[in-house]
Amino acid sequence: MVKQINRKAERTKRHTRVRGKISGTAECPRLNVFRSDRHIYAQIIDDVKGVTLVSASTLKDVDGYGGNKEAAKQLGIVIAKKALEAKIENVVFDRGGYLYHGRVKELAEGAREGGLKF
Repeated sequence: MVKQINRKAERTKRHTRVRGKISGTAECPRLNVFRSDRHIYAQIIDDVKGVTLVSASTLKDVDGYGGNKEAAKQLGIVIAKKALEAKIENVVFDRGGYLYHGRVKELAEGAREGGLKF
C-alpha cells in the first residue's frame, strides 16, 4: 500500500515538473496522456482557454483490451485522425509524468504515424 502511494506521489511530482515547462496554445495545443492499468487516455488541450479540443481512449475508441502496446498505438492513430479533422497538426507531447517507454511511447509513435507533428 505504501509503495503504491509513493509511486503515485512521485508521478505527480514528475508531472508537475513537466507541466511547468510546457503549455498548449491554440496554435500548438498539448497532447496529454493518462495511463491506467486497463486503459490509456489521450486529450489535446488548449491551456490558454482551458478547454479540451479532442479526446480519445481505449475504453471507447479502440476495440479489444486497452492495456497493451498495440491498443496504445491504435489510440495514437485515432487521436491523430481526430486532431487532423479538427485542423490541428502541431502539438506538444505531455507524457503525464510517465516514462517515455512502453504504452506511452507507442501512443506517441502512433500519433506521429497518423500525421501529428511534435
